[in-house]
This record gives sequence, C-alpha cells and structure tokens, in this order.
Amino acid sequence: MLHQVYEINLPYEELGLKTPDKPATITTYIKDIFPNDQDPFNRPLIVICPGGGYNHYSPREGEAIAVKMLEMGFNAVVFRYSLMPYVYPTQVYEAAYTMKFVRDHAAEWDVNPDNIIIAGFSAGGHVAACLGTMWNTDLVKSFANNNLGCDCEYVKPNGMLLGYPVITSGEFAHRASFVRMLGDNYEKYLKDVSLEERVSKDTPECFIWHTFEDNSVPLENSLLFVQALRKNNIPFEYHVFPKGCHGLGLGTKETTTKGMNHYQPEVFAWTELFAKWMER
Repeated sequence: MLHQVYEINLPYEELGLKTPDKPATITTYIKDIFPNDQDPFNRPLIVICPGGGYNHYSPREGEAIAVKMLEMGFNAVVFRYSLMPYVYPTQVYEAAYTMKFVRDHAAEWDVNPDNIIIAGFSAGGHVAACLGTMWNTDLVKSFANNNLGCDCEYVKPNGMLLGYPVITSGEFAHRASFVRMLGDNYEKYLKDVSLEERVSKDTPECFIWHTFEDNSVPLENSLLFVQALRKNNIPFEYHVFPKGCHGLGLGTKETTTKGMNHYQPEVFAWTELFAKWMER
C-alpha cells in the first residue's frame, strides 16, 4: 500500500490569505498494483475530510474511514485542511488542490479519474460540500486557472458522501463551526457558506446520512441540503438513523471513544449502503 503524507503548499499570501503555520496535508491509502499479475482495477477514490468543528481533526473520521474504504475495494486519501485561525476560502482552495492532486495521480494509482468522490463528516462535510457546490463559481474558476493550471471541471468531485454534515449557517447552524471558519469575516461571508443556498443543477450526486438524535449538528442541516438537491433535480440517497449521537464515524468499536461512547453499531449499515450506491 502507498501510505504517504503530502503537504499542500499554496501561494496563500498572493490569494489574500495567511499562510498556515502547519501545512494542510493529503495522506494516501492506495492499494498496491501488480500489473504483471492483474488487470487494472480502475478503482474509485474517496477523498475523506474529517470533522472537528474547524478546530481539530476527529480521529474517528480519518484513517478508520479510509481503511473501511480500502476493504470495500476503493482507494482513499485523508485530506486534513487548515483549521482556525485560517479562514474561508482557505479550505476551498485546499480542497480544489487535493482534487487536482488525486486526478493527476489517477493513472499511477490505478484510479478511475471519473469516479472520485469527496467525503466529509460534520465540519468536514461542510468542506466537502463547499467544493461540491462551489466548484464552478468565479472563486474556484480563478484559482484553478491561475494557480492550478487547469479548468474548474478538473477539480469537480464526481459525487459526495456526507455524514451528519454541517450545512446551514441559518437557524439550525452549528454556530461554532462558522465562527471558527470565518473569523473576522463572519458577517461578510456567513450567507455565502450556507450551502443549502449554493446547490445548483451542477452540484454532484450525493449519498447522505444523519441521525435523528444528533443534538450537535441538527438533522435540519442534511434535510435542508436534500431539499435543495430535490429542487434542482440532483439525484441523492439519504438515510436517517433513529438513534445515535453526533460524530459516530463508523458507529462500531473501531470508532468509539472512551467508555464506549460513539458506539451505535446499527449505523454501520451506511457503509454497505454507500458501496451499493457506488455500484449504481
């Protein structure tokens, strides 16, 4: 397996942003290739954005998810974007860079460049859905053309996997995520990053799951997003599990916290449902 960490180095100052003191990274989980013994698999690749409220990375939503994706026959990378105090649109630029990076390596990694899914959990779901809904905006077009040397289509995800995602900056917002993501620009950009308002006919297809009992990122976040997808005729698969707190990851012992918190094994079904969605 190719398991390596790559740093993301962008001209942040030229983009009008502060250069992070700790680089954003891309960690690969790429299956070995044996061309003398096997035909190419042309595997899907999942770009995983862990949650953590824009102030840390949840350990339940990184490597554990990547390993499960490997088990299902996919390649994966974990994208650790910049956290507070580095503010929007830093994370959107880094996500676009990551999409270009994995597409550039598709042939080398036995990846289907037309089957690259961006996945995000909690605040990582917000990062993923930012790129999924903003890939063809002037912001990303300019960055792709001037800084990545490609057009915006090249950084468009082919689909999105969103687990209990932060979506809305309105009534049902996870307010701390937006305070940390926007900093001094909170009032200026708050409506711009309410992603139910960003969905368009060009948004990729989605697989989304949430729990009814989520008291941190209310269910209304994903409900508002799927309503917007429906309005724009974007196909989606949406699952709401009746039990379970926020931040479950896989819901199994692999992603529990101390005292068997975050253990809700019935939600593990989302992985099999996602695999079937990928087949379709």
